[in-house]
Amino acid sequence: MRRVSQVIVRKRLVAVFFVALIIFTVIIGRLGYVQFVLSDFLVDRAEQSWGRDITFEPERGKILDTNGEVLVGNQSAPTVMVVPRQIKEPEKTAEQLADILQMSVDKAYSHVTKQVSIEKMHPEGRKISEDQADAIQMLDLPGVYIAEDSERYYPNGAFLSHVLGFSGIDNQGLLGLESYYDEELKGEQGALSFFSDAKGKRMPDIADTYTPPVDGKDLKLTIDYNVQSIIERELDMAEAKYNPDGAVAIAVDPKTGQVKAMASRPNFHPGSYQEVEASVYNRNLPVWSTYEPGSTFKIITLAAALEEGLVDLEDEHFHDSGSVKVGGATLHCWKSGGHGDQTFLEVVQNSCNPGFVQLGERLGKEKLFNYIEQFGFGEKTGIDLEGEGSGILFKPEQVGPVEQATTAFGQGVSVTPIQQVMAVAAAVNGGYYYEPYVQEAWLDPVSGEVLEEKEPNMMKQVISEETSKEVRESLESVVAKGTGRSAYVEGYRVGGKTGTAQKVGEDGKYMSDNHIVSFIGFAPADDPELVVYLAIDNPKGTVQFGGVVAAPIVGSIMEDSLRSLGVKERKDGLEKEYAWPDEPLVEVPDVTGMKRKELREVLTTLQVETSGEGDKVVAQAPKAGVKVASDSTIRLYFNDD
Repeated sequence: MRRVSQVIVRKRLVAVFFVALIIFTVIIGRLGYVQFVLSDFLVDRAEQSWGRDITFEPERGKILDTNGEVLVGNQSAPTVMVVPRQIKEPEKTAEQLADILQMSVDKAYSHVTKQVSIEKMHPEGRKISEDQADAIQMLDLPGVYIAEDSERYYPNGAFLSHVLGFSGIDNQGLLGLESYYDEELKGEQGALSFFSDAKGKRMPDIADTYTPPVDGKDLKLTIDYNVQSIIERELDMAEAKYNPDGAVAIAVDPKTGQVKAMASRPNFHPGSYQEVEASVYNRNLPVWSTYEPGSTFKIITLAAALEEGLVDLEDEHFHDSGSVKVGGATLHCWKSGGHGDQTFLEVVQNSCNPGFVQLGERLGKEKLFNYIEQFGFGEKTGIDLEGEGSGILFKPEQVGPVEQATTAFGQGVSVTPIQQVMAVAAAVNGGYYYEPYVQEAWLDPVSGEVLEEKEPNMMKQVISEETSKEVRESLESVVAKGTGRSAYVEGYRVGGKTGTAQKVGEDGKYMSDNHIVSFIGFAPADDPELVVYLAIDNPKGTVQFGGVVAAPIVGSIMEDSLRSLGVKERKDGLEKEYAWPDEPLVEVPDVTGMKRKELREVLTTLQVETSGEGDKVVAQAPKAGVKVASDSTIRLYFNDD
């Protein structure tokens, strides 16, 4: 029996040993797992429990024009943060903070006594002035910290506002490019981390950790500051003169699709967007608004007819009686009584509706609408801006003879300004349709090095280069001899087309004396470097015609912009044909070196201002060869002998 019991004991001891060994192995394994696998996680959790972070916001990337001009920058705007458990005298601290931050003591007290690890004093303590930050730091209040922060700075005020958009108090992009490219602009937060015990007291034996913020990338635009400034100036003047319901303007490089300028009215300041209605800042009209284009759309019909070989502009004639009957409807020309017998080039110059109805009929429904779609109408252009519209075209089954006829001269279809600009750019640049864009490159915020650059995207060729050349020549004649004379610029070859479109009222009928007048121009006419589109919605106190209101504004934009871009003046373009009440310009003669008594015979129609007491002209302004109005004043500088 004793031998049997010893065997049993040994077996039990062995079993206990193995059980103990298994338990020991599990414990060692668990300790190893915790030590080597979970250690980083547990340390992070511990540090999160002990740690307190004073965040440092990164600076959003600057937004620059194509030449490096800062359009949106940053300025220091610190933020007040408190660690309630470190505050020794809550009542006194609340009173002092309330006085500096201009808030109620009760509200300040609720912040400094809140049961949280760290509290931002929102909104009074957010993005405060440097003076306020210095005043708080001088008090050296325990538990009160100043975190570095910044806010957007707009050196040019309301300049390019709808394109730039704005960001919120937390530096998040809310609208425009600020929103569209928020991910690249916003950067990454930094922090100053310190450790505290359960009572919130700092643990002096553990060093603070500083993680610097990473600033957002700088955004370089295709926008040219000078061209944008010219357009802003002209829209301001048009707004003051005509008190319109709205206005838009776009300038693009037709050879790349780069947007050089874009603006609309009414306007707003991005830093004070809360002060205007949302309808003002929430609609970037050049890409959002849709309306009937009017006669500027005739460029598409013209290009299609020329590409198909359906018209000879020089030798073929058309008689305009003032109206044309189509499908039981009578469609009128803008000129009562019509233009009579004219070549088709004169049809284009005179913007004759019946003549374009004829071109539309020659094309037929299928070809006409195919070209319209090829030129980008009916779909978004793909521009890198928010809120782009796609316009409205007739559905094929809805197109009868009347719809086909009205579409041919720009009525009954709905387009966006950016669609109109890119379509005309394709018609005059050799036939190439480009995707428009405003983001030119991303830059390193420190070195300025180019990190990424966008290349032009030529999407398709719509018409041949030969056809495009014919379109350019015919539209140059519109400016020199037709309805676009007011856009003529002495020294530059300008082509373009006027537009006057009726607006549809709430009852679905066309309104009277309420039009959108427009003009689209390009220059130089033989090799376009700039396409400019301008539309004024319901200008007051004037005859509502594109040639009267919009064309002269585009002429001014074109003249100043071309000079700004360094485009040289030339004298090989078409001469302007003047019509009453316009008078031909006179060329300023060269009078340098002449004596006073000789000037009377030369300056018969010009007024003269003089400077200097001598008898001999040593300089003049304007210089010789410049053409000016016949009653203009020139300044002559005499020697002082």
